[in-house]
Amino acid sequence: MCTRVVYSGTNGMVATGRSMDWKTEMHSNLWVFPRGMMRNGEAGENSLKWTSRYGSVVTSAFEIASTDGMNEKGLVANLLWLPETQYPVRDESKPGLAITAWVQYMLDNFATVEEAVSYIDEDTFQVVSDMMPDGSRLATLHLSISDAAGDCAIFEYVGGGLTVYHSKDYKVMTNSPTYDKQLALNEYWKTIGGLSFLPGTNRAADRFARASFYINALPKTDDERIAVASVFSVVRNASVPYGISTSESPEISTTQWRTVSESKSLRYFFESSLTPNTFWVDLRDLDLAEGAPVLKLSIANGEMYHGNTAKEFKIALPFKFMGVRG
Repeated sequence: MCTRVVYSGTNGMVATGRSMDWKTEMHSNLWVFPRGMMRNGEAGENSLKWTSRYGSVVTSAFEIASTDGMNEKGLVANLLWLPETQYPVRDESKPGLAITAWVQYMLDNFATVEEAVSYIDEDTFQVVSDMMPDGSRLATLHLSISDAAGDCAIFEYVGGGLTVYHSKDYKVMTNSPTYDKQLALNEYWKTIGGLSFLPGTNRAADRFARASFYINALPKTDDERIAVASVFSVVRNASVPYGISTSESPEISTTQWRTVSESKSLRYFFESSLTPNTFWVDLRDLDLAEGAPVLKLSIANGEMYHGNTAKEFKIALPFKFMGVRG
């Protein structure tokens, strides 16, 4: 389920790209959420509650979760699959946050990675998961965030505890194995050198090696057109051809869509594998003030757009994050 990369150019150019890989259609749409929205962690009786400090644009999955997005401060959050995830036993004394709202919580509350990591390290709430909508398996996911300064962090639940990897060096994330092992594997590929040989399968460790080499090899620029095109090209290189599916590993399947979040100019670029064009949302053209309406841009039915789509969103009732069913 996906590959995520972070590009740092010159003069503050930072762009985060990701692919969304899954075996079935995810019925995704784009949403705009303003400041001042009252949120509920949907984790049962002691659910985390908060009011959004920042407006954001996100891509949903199954209309039950925010899986990708950027807020008005340039913070980007991406949710990816991690089969090795092991969540802690639920501690009812801590407020719970359904994993479907994990991305949104980050976008609603934090302007920088440092701010988010410092707060999360306080262990003041607990992320709670449940079965996928089709009931086939537990939703085992890890989270990456990046900001307008190029700082990065990755959050994984392994062995029942939360591990946070925080560094500007952590520019790439895929799926299995856990991040410490991914880093070790990538050190091996560095010794071989990307110009000599790169692994070419669609498995997560191979995608990690290719994405790591290319995102670090890209020329540094502050030209948005070149930066965004460069990041998209790396993400496409790590994508899975349409129609490929791995039943035992649904995350090693068709790339459904790709995004690039450009944190300097606050533009969110989107392309579906089923449409021939890329469009974007300029967050500076959105009304994100408290009390502004929630907006939706429908893409689940094959709608096609071009250019800046900020004015094409329609007022809509927000989707409800799927909670823990108990």
